[in-house]
Amino acid sequence: MTIGEVSRRSGVASSALRFYEQRGLITSERAGSGHRRFPRPVLRRLAFIVYAQRVGLTLEEIGRELAELPPQRAPSRADWGRLSRTWTARIDRQIAELERLKSGLTECIGCGCLSLDRCKLANPDDRAARVGPGPRAWAGDASS
Repeated sequence: MTIGEVSRRSGVASSALRFYEQRGLITSERAGSGHRRFPRPVLRRLAFIVYAQRVGLTLEEIGRELAELPPQRAPSRADWGRLSRTWTARIDRQIAELERLKSGLTECIGCGCLSLDRCKLANPDDRAARVGPGPRAWAGDASS
């Protein structure tokens, strides 16, 4: 398949395809004219890359996982199960973080008071600094 065909079928921009190839996540062969030709299984690998990024994996993590597969074949159901098994805990952590953020927004910005002495975003006497850097209350630190 040409790079344009792969881009249309996968929904991934041609520039991203070239970037993924440069990073070793996908491979192509060069035709006699020098144009890239991708094997059909690249579509499944691209779906895996896009999905893994949505889960929050970095390209380095995706590369390590894809390195376990032969480059010219699509991941099988067994491959997918093995690769994605550890994602459940990661997704659960992301959901918990988003729930904390949602709760903080509702309690603070949602009330409309924007009063620094009552708002959960405020940090009277810089108490949270003793716990660590960043938005400690939103991170779930009860002591802040």
